[in-house]
Amino acid sequence: MAVSGARSDAQVGRGGLRPVRMPPEAWLPLVGGLVWLWNAPGHGVAGFLFSVLPGCLLLGSGVAMLLWPGDLRTSQFAALGGVLGFLFGLPAFVFVGFFGGLAFCALSAAGFVAAGWHTLRLEPHPADVPRPEPSLLLAAEIACDEAILSTLQIGIGIPAGDELARIRGEIEEARVRFAAAGWLEKPGDYHEAPPPLSDAQVGRARVRGIDYEHLRFESGYEPRSGEPGRDRWLDYRANRTAHAWVVRRNPQRPWLVCIHGYQMGSPMVDLLAFRPEWLARQHGLNLLLPVLPLHGPRTKGRRSGDGYLAGDILDTIHAQTQAMWDLRRMLSWLRAEGAREIGVFGLSLGGYNASLLAALEPDLACVIAGIPAVDFTRLYFRHGPPVQLLEAALHGIEEHHMDEILRVVSPLAFPPRVPRGRRYIFAAIADRLVPADQVRDLWHHWERPRIEWYQGGHVTFPRHPAVRALIDEALGATFA
Repeated sequence: MAVSGARSDAQVGRGGLRPVRMPPEAWLPLVGGLVWLWNAPGHGVAGFLFSVLPGCLLLGSGVAMLLWPGDLRTSQFAALGGVLGFLFGLPAFVFVGFFGGLAFCALSAAGFVAAGWHTLRLEPHPADVPRPEPSLLLAAEIACDEAILSTLQIGIGIPAGDELARIRGEIEEARVRFAAAGWLEKPGDYHEAPPPLSDAQVGRARVRGIDYEHLRFESGYEPRSGEPGRDRWLDYRANRTAHAWVVRRNPQRPWLVCIHGYQMGSPMVDLLAFRPEWLARQHGLNLLLPVLPLHGPRTKGRRSGDGYLAGDILDTIHAQTQAMWDLRRMLSWLRAEGAREIGVFGLSLGGYNASLLAALEPDLACVIAGIPAVDFTRLYFRHGPPVQLLEAALHGIEEHHMDEILRVVSPLAFPPRVPRGRRYIFAAIADRLVPADQVRDLWHHWERPRIEWYQGGHVTFPRHPAVRALIDEALGATFA
């Protein structure tokens, strides 16, 4: 997204470890992989099947670290090999004895930590972000991120061939339309005010011992007539119905809108992430947990979130625009229910949505952006498989093409409407899913409000007391 200074701010130094040509940590996954494969033939077909996947991943990643340093995918698949090796090593305690099982699990765990250590060695360090303090625990947290990234590399379908030609045509058509309408200069005008929500259905449900209400309604969002990708978007029929989970303790108390991250959107996962026993009981808040477009019961594919960030740029724009439409309708429903104060708290992709909502809604009490993504273009070109990125370039799709039209849904293109003293951010110094430079750019855009940088990775934020302390501080100051 074309935001002044977002890319010109140089990345300086390294993450605290000196890069070397033959990194010593590479030997851990390499040896672990050899041990897995060496022992495979002695245990029949079952032993071979259990050994080949972690063995190949660990061995191949270790060799790649030694011979082809610098490829970020190497650490991702080393981390995945470590996870699989540890899990597959547990049955070895039964079949090959205690010490054999311990060896398999220990070598796999060592390869897993080595993957995080290797990434910490290679990753450039952004300016204006505290430096990571190298440790085995930090390396393990980084490896958790890397393992998740490996599954995204494998599992997400990336457009190719004729699809890329179509996407390039839609990008150009959108650029012309958006420029003619003035939306590239005034992106706020792209977002139409939705009608109030008055016809929602509310049913009671329970999961993991938590009583909640299931809110659903017809979204009513449609891309404008003639907008590229409109007909395709309207064919995602499950996405037409909006959903949210509601934990209502005391209608007289304030509300907190909790927006989930990428690939979430089920009540079990969302309620686990936002912990009603803490937010609702300790802080006395009512909670509304919206389901983002293409997530949970709204998905169009096999997995929650399929299509939201898969490189089909107009789908991403429509998903993000519909997210704002649905969220604003839900806010109108809360106000009709008597809500006098409403805050918003988002995680990861939810942090993106919380940041954008805070730029469109003038009456939010506070906004907490947790480990927030803010630039889809940079995420796509960082995490996209290189062969697909090369094919996209051959079809004429480059960063600046995506940047320009994604401006209409970029949190960095809108001034926040929540007062500076009610803006809060927490972020991981060593985040590999949402690199720290993205959070730093939001922090600058928001005029450097209260931010908590923790020594960890993306998915391990719940284990850091400083994160909870910041959230407690934000909610206490807002809803005291």
